[in-house]
Amino acid sequence: MVDHDLCYTPATDLIRSYLAREISPVEVVQNSLERIEEVNAALNCFCFVYPEEALAKAKIAEDRLHKGDGRPLEGVPIAIKDFTPTKGKVTTRGSRLLQDWVPDWNPVVVERLEAAGAIMVGKTTTPEFATSGFTDSPLWGITRNPWDPARTPGGSSGGSGAAVASGCVPLAEGTDMGGSVRIPAALCGVVGHKPSLGRIPMDIIDTVYDNISHFGPLARTVSDAALFLDIAQGEHPSDIQSLPRCQLDNPVPGDVEGMKFALDVTLGFCAVDPGVESNLRASAAALADAGAVIEEIDLGWDSNIVEMWEGTWGIFMAAAYDQLTDVPLDENRDRMSEGLVKWIELGRTIDAVTARQWEFERTKYWHKLGAVLEKHHALICPTMAVTAPPVEMRDWDFGGTNDAGMFECMDMTGAFNYMAQCPALSVPSGFADGLPTAIQIVARRYDDALALNIGAAVEQAAPWSHRRPKI
Repeated sequence: MVDHDLCYTPATDLIRSYLAREISPVEVVQNSLERIEEVNAALNCFCFVYPEEALAKAKIAEDRLHKGDGRPLEGVPIAIKDFTPTKGKVTTRGSRLLQDWVPDWNPVVVERLEAAGAIMVGKTTTPEFATSGFTDSPLWGITRNPWDPARTPGGSSGGSGAAVASGCVPLAEGTDMGGSVRIPAALCGVVGHKPSLGRIPMDIIDTVYDNISHFGPLARTVSDAALFLDIAQGEHPSDIQSLPRCQLDNPVPGDVEGMKFALDVTLGFCAVDPGVESNLRASAAALADAGAVIEEIDLGWDSNIVEMWEGTWGIFMAAAYDQLTDVPLDENRDRMSEGLVKWIELGRTIDAVTARQWEFERTKYWHKLGAVLEKHHALICPTMAVTAPPVEMRDWDFGGTNDAGMFECMDMTGAFNYMAQCPALSVPSGFADGLPTAIQIVARRYDDALALNIGAAVEQAAPWSHRRPKI
């Protein structure tokens, strides 16, 4: 029988229970594997599971703890996104083009998590090459939301979001180039953090000069996200942009007394569902009750920032495809997702001068946000403009303009990958029509501790934080 209370125990609590010898890593990992078996047929959040290896490592973890030799994540089950290479294990990136790829190396993030004692129980589903806000790939099919399987868990770390939300694991790794950690965190009702650019070394793409790509945790609590970040962070020669370690408190205190936050519901251009807005304002009110000052502002951005990010992402995918294979796109088209083909074709239409001009425009958007963050500790806004859409929808079903002249967004995340040095944290803000909503906290440059501290203050005021999906 699956112990559902154990399924929803945060990693920080598991570690305390291990040290007190109240429970064994073998019990926890076994329970994690049984929970995966219980829900995966319905959710499709894992594409690979490693029961024998995970249990063998759990027994080693148990022995280490008994000898007083436990490491910071000793015996904690985790999931790794199938976009992220894992040594000796098939990594498909959701694509038929890589369905037989077995990497012979681990990236730094995996090395550090495993060196801290974490046990990878499986790999989570992703849309092809992490290119969509909907997790549905030609290889693995549709991944579903634990709160309503007719809805998407988001993407591209949708499998990781669904795995944490359904109690399969307390921690999962994700990647975020346009919201791919924060989108599934928001739609699945868990915590998702895009750290400052370089906080966790990014060494799984073929360039160290990309400036929108991040690793980040999906977790049950803000303190669990901080624990993941503290273990994974720190400079490394594999990434020229990687940062030195920063100080992170755990448990995260959640003290916002005297802080000042800027509230913008729309970022100047997004149409936001009423339930999302209502819960955002309730979270802002909770921060005010905790001693913060809330100032509602108009950031003054417009939808052109979304269109520029989409072009940048298209350029990235077009170049990445050519780096991966010399097979012409038309010969692989039928084996690939429609969305990935669209991104590649878009990228091939954009000339270098236009892309350079976007940097000039991007700078103007930063100056507006930078001016806000000079006077405020953080900007708060929705993570998603909507609750989880039906699984049949696709990214291109969004993007029109409503009768009020507002841009019909799905996510409100990609623009902040353009401001990559600013950490962005998604924390649950409540429910609307039975589906999770979330607040997005965009903090001052490189101050991940600040973002997590604000998120903890929201979490501490959150009666919904202990709700579980019925699946």
